[in-house]
Amino acid sequence: MLNKLSLLAETVSHLKPIQIAGQIKNRLRRPAFIPMSAPEAKHQAKIDKPISKPSCLNDGLFTFLNITDGFMGWGNMEHGPLWVYNQNYMDWLEQEGIAVEECLEWIDKFIDELPANHIGQNPYPTALRIINWAKFFCTHPECLSRQRLDSMYAQALLLERKLEYHLLGNHLLEDSYALTIAAIYFCDEKLFRKASRLMLRQLDEQLLPDGAHYEQSPMYHCILLDRLLDCINFSTNNKLFDKQEAFSDTLRQKASLMLGHLQSIIYSDGSIPLLNDSAYGIAPTAKELFDYAQRLNISWSPVTLRECGYRKLTDKGMEAILDIGNITATYQPGHSHADTFNYELRIDGQPVIVDTGISTYNKDSRRQYERSTAAHNTVTVGGRDSSHVWGGFRVGRRAKVTLLKDTSSDNPSEIIASHNGFGNSAIHWRSFQLRNGALCIEDEILGPPTEAVGHLHFSPGLHAVVVSEADGLIEVDNCTVKVDGHDSLSLKQETASTEYNHLHACYVLSIVFTHRVKYTVTRKGGIKTQ
Repeated sequence: MLNKLSLLAETVSHLKPIQIAGQIKNRLRRPAFIPMSAPEAKHQAKIDKPISKPSCLNDGLFTFLNITDGFMGWGNMEHGPLWVYNQNYMDWLEQEGIAVEECLEWIDKFIDELPANHIGQNPYPTALRIINWAKFFCTHPECLSRQRLDSMYAQALLLERKLEYHLLGNHLLEDSYALTIAAIYFCDEKLFRKASRLMLRQLDEQLLPDGAHYEQSPMYHCILLDRLLDCINFSTNNKLFDKQEAFSDTLRQKASLMLGHLQSIIYSDGSIPLLNDSAYGIAPTAKELFDYAQRLNISWSPVTLRECGYRKLTDKGMEAILDIGNITATYQPGHSHADTFNYELRIDGQPVIVDTGISTYNKDSRRQYERSTAAHNTVTVGGRDSSHVWGGFRVGRRAKVTLLKDTSSDNPSEIIASHNGFGNSAIHWRSFQLRNGALCIEDEILGPPTEAVGHLHFSPGLHAVVVSEADGLIEVDNCTVKVDGHDSLSLKQETASTEYNHLHACYVLSIVFTHRVKYTVTRKGGIKTQ
């Protein structure tokens, strides 16, 4: 009991007072949906083409998170909360090729059933749905009806009463995006002033100086950038209010910074690293975002990775992306993992050493494993995590990183850092070097002799074998791993994921050591010339 109270106290100690007040308010008072009449239209909103959503409704079947099923009600939890949340987002309104009549049937069905739809009245799905409806009705103004306009306006006012101050982070930013778009759509100047102020405050707080979103998930960075571009799209194409032009210019500056960060962190093929809560198939791709930004006449240039805690090393066809940062969204670490000093490695564009990814948001043992230190390419000490992740989206004790050497700036080749996540008696020191077609990792546990384990997760589809444990030699399809200073080596089968609900077998190398170990990953087939 004492340990649980201590864990809760450590977790709560990082929250903001407004969050704690919001948590209490959210439990005591939950505003209900109230039908409302929309103001008379003064302006028909117009937008440039946004990014289409992936196909998720076909022949009456929904596919979310790689699970396909028919409609079972707006609140059915059979496939987990995130699946039914996706159903309430109504992303299919923006998928290519769907019939307008089918979209209208679903919109009208949703309107009729909303008073009893508690999931649909939650603020996050309400925010995303408002954006989807606004874009749909801009594209199909002939489909407007009083009932549809009234419902959309009432949903916006419901969201205004349920702003997610109890969570903050990306949820509150999404709320501000939706209210800003609704305000422009309905020519509501009072709502615009409130929503735009909220958005600018949250962008200032949530975007780090190097352009990264502070929750440190490349997937969420892309999601939030997409909807920021939507806001720019609405604001620049529908000039209605005083100071709106200056507002649009500020949004364009924020988007340019986010685009520059994205340009810097993606791999050479344009894909994102799967760090923290990230998966493929959820957010728009970097190419889609870049193309959208160009349609909106936004320019950008790469931004050096600094405050986000990530670094990229490149050399002769090898790309490594490292995590050497602290948890920066200290009061909202729900998408953070215990992955201090984790990294991914690609050789000639092929994933070689990978993050195990995320396959679920359900609060179960799989979610706990995917957030744990052992699920990442770093070191555990005494079987402990570097930060105490728990409860699906909670973090108690956090590792504190000290950056000792960073040759970064524009073209880093060596990074050295330490962290105290295992306590001050077991400091983890790690060095990364990428030179001459080889990635060299050195780990040291500073303190009394303690058993530590380094973990390497090889990409699914790659075969690995320990050729000689005594010599520390491991052969992989396209690389060789040479280990020095180990007590023992072992390979086991685990699973990794690049998408929700898809698990693939992979080899995991465990390197047991007591004090200091070094391993080098060398590409096969000679060094690639550039």
